Amino acid sequence: MPKLISLYIRNVLFGFALSGIFVGTMLYLNIANMWHLVSTSSMGWVAALMLFMFNGLVFAGVQFAIVIMRMEKDDDPKGGKRDPLVLDYQPVAIPVDEGKGSSRPPCANGPTRVST
Repeated sequence: MPKLISLYIRNVLFGFALSGIFVGTMLYLNIANMWHLVSTSSMGWVAALMLFMFNGLVFAGVQFAIVIMRMEKDDDPKGGKRDPLVLDYQPVAIPVDEGKGSSRPPCANGPTRVST
């Protein structure tokens, strides 16, 4: 049998065992008066069976998901030396001509100067 299938079956069995413990404890402690409801109704065993099965499905799925997520195998090397980032910015002077004889047209959306 493939390893993944046997891993899945083991985790499903473990999840249903957890469900049995959970439902048994819930009935024993009479949480939400569940033991009274199950023991006095003629179809109470169906409710207990459904509670066991649905919790078993949830617990088995969560158990399998936890095992799969913990199987992470990272092939990338960990750690290492990072080269320092060197920023060598030098200020650059930009010439601006603000005289009357400027060849630059006024900005269409910007503020306009009114000369008097």
